[in-house]
Amino acid sequence: MDDTTDPGPEVSERARGPRRYSARYKARILDEYEQLDRAAKGALLRREGLYTSLISEWRKQRDRGALEALAKPAGRQPADPRDRELARLRRENERLSAELGKARTVLEVQGKLSALLEQFATDSAAEQQGDTR
Repeated sequence: MDDTTDPGPEVSERARGPRRYSARYKARILDEYEQLDRAAKGALLRREGLYTSLISEWRKQRDRGALEALAKPAGRQPADPRDRELARLRRENERLSAELGKARTVLEVQGKLSALLEQFATDSAAEQQGDTR
């Protein structure tokens, strides 16, 4: 009573996902398909393993892409108002930072000048007091 049997020699194939086609391949097949007569079109489809529904869908994709490309306005795209505001604020920030740097330099020079003048004033006052004695 042996219930074991040898497994079948054939290995079942894994199911693959749907085939993916590159845009270049689709364009090449469409160009070739549109230039052929009816019998040759069928031969092309059999050779490539394609269906007429794919060809129809690819035509729609091509036409839609062409219409979208033609619908885009020529020239530069308008800037987003937030981007313009951001650029304006950055320029203003740079200008104010430069002004702040200048103001700090002026204050530093004024402080040194004040200290120097105070030193001259105390030195001359000491000299005047020293001469009178």
